[in-house]
Amino acid sequence: MIERYTRPEMGAIWGDQHKLDTWLAVEKEACEAWYRRGRIPEWAISSIRGATCSLERMREIEAETDHDVIAFLRAMGETVGDASRFIHLGLTSSDVVDTGLAIQSRDAATLITAQLDRLIEATGRLAVAHRHTLMIGRTHGIHAEPTTFGLKVAVWYDELRRHRRRLDLAAEDIATGKISGAVGTHAHVPLELEDEVCAALGLAPAPASTQVVQRDRHAAFIMALAGIGGTLEKIATEIRHLARTEVREVEEPFDAGNMGSSAMPHKRNPHASERVSGLARLLRGYAVTAMENVPLWHERDISHSSAERVIFPDSCIIVDYLLDLVIDLVERLVVYPERMARNVELTGGLVFSQRVLLALVDAGLDRTVAYKIVQRHALAAWDGGPSFREALRADAEVTAALPGDQLEGLFDPWDQLRSVDGTLARLGLLPHDDAKAPSRVDAPVAGAVKG
Repeated sequence: MIERYTRPEMGAIWGDQHKLDTWLAVEKEACEAWYRRGRIPEWAISSIRGATCSLERMREIEAETDHDVIAFLRAMGETVGDASRFIHLGLTSSDVVDTGLAIQSRDAATLITAQLDRLIEATGRLAVAHRHTLMIGRTHGIHAEPTTFGLKVAVWYDELRRHRRRLDLAAEDIATGKISGAVGTHAHVPLELEDEVCAALGLAPAPASTQVVQRDRHAAFIMALAGIGGTLEKIATEIRHLARTEVREVEEPFDAGNMGSSAMPHKRNPHASERVSGLARLLRGYAVTAMENVPLWHERDISHSSAERVIFPDSCIIVDYLLDLVIDLVERLVVYPERMARNVELTGGLVFSQRVLLALVDAGLDRTVAYKIVQRHALAAWDGGPSFREALRADAEVTAALPGDQLEGLFDPWDQLRSVDGTLARLGLLPHDDAKAPSRVDAPVAGAVKG
């Protein structure tokens, strides 16, 4: 299912033919380096430069040898005749496989970075568009205090930027090759040859290696992808909660011809967000596997190899797919500002309890006394008594401390949202001189908005 939705470039990177192409590139660059040192004659390097490897032929040989790299070398050698004896001089299988994996991972990271940048830009636009769209903030799932939808999205924006930095570091680490031989001692390959081959392939040489490039690099890369998946699930989970019938503050795009349920024609389910949540679980599982690949026996065992054939292509393909999916969600998200505003008033002003508490303290009341007064009226309102605002108006002790308009002014949500634009300016989403305190008349300036 994922392969069907994946952009062709990512699928091609992890296809068998491209993997063989990276192996060919490694072997040919190693031969070029030996040629420059006089170990491979002119006639042989001319043949090797034109070498190919048929995937079908390699599979035929692998069925006999039960060794993919040997099968690759034989299939490659068949295309160059006598020059085949100069291929793979001093190298071990992992020199080819690990260096090839580094190329694939680097190229995949480039595509993922571009997708991540698209999502960062999309969340930035949505945050600015809805910076003054009033909604209720929830803690523990319960109404807490007013916030704005734009501020909520700005948190996503900032978090995604952090993932961008982590991915950059992980991509730099994974772009590491090695041509150091069977146990990493360069017994049959000089250090300088390794430097030349890696440079030609756009990689850094591992400063020290065993038979393999050390798997902490690979674990960091997969964990970076799993981290991105975690934030994508965070966004998806928020959309799922806000789309519930009782809340209905946002909604996934629902295009003409879409159907939400085979049984109930009225359903408009957040199926894309739920798909994100499900696939993010796979990424976290792959991150655990990548960590368990770090402690190999001595200079190398093969326990990591089979797992990496699954977790590397799958992780990159899943993240690529999820980013594309969430970009579409964010860019076409349906927002209901009027419903958000109505939900702020759902508790009859209870969400302003802290403002009343602090105002009573500022007016001279002991904090514990003030807390108990506010809590008494709040709990009564929760249990079906008079609304919180009405109860405060009828409390002589409260009105003595907070007369007239002073009490009423505490129920204006915009007074406590004066820093929203400043926060977005701090994130670089607004110029600092454009930051202002929002008011009741402010409205969203863009986005898929419904009343």
